[in-house]
Amino acid sequence: MMKKILLMCCFLVGITAVSRAQGGGQRLSPADQAKQMQTQLKLTDDQTAKITAILQTQATKMDSVRTAANGDRDAMRAGMTPFRTAASAQIKAILTPDQAAAYQKMQDERRARMQNGGGGGGGN
Repeated sequence: MMKKILLMCCFLVGITAVSRAQGGGQRLSPADQAKQMQTQLKLTDDQTAKITAILQTQATKMDSVRTAANGDRDAMRAGMTPFRTAASAQIKAILTPDQAAAYQKMQDERRARMQNGGGGGGGN
């Protein structure tokens, strides 16, 4: 009986770990992110092309930070923040005032979701 319970617990922990790993790996490509923004913010094709380039540059820089941090989440967060801030400022410069306000709202909502979702993971 005890072995079954232990085995079941290990099975559940394994499933949770796999689902988290899969969920964490589903980042959108820069082009897909730009297309999503084009729909949500009603961007022109020119704006979308410029934002795609900005997001591509940001992704390249963030990948190098991710590699250098070697799994250290605090180091990754610290290294990525300046790139996110710079990319956000560059994107806002391309947008109209209405689009920039909607973009800021999207960023705020995303940040709130990440804080709420990131805090329930057993002490992570």
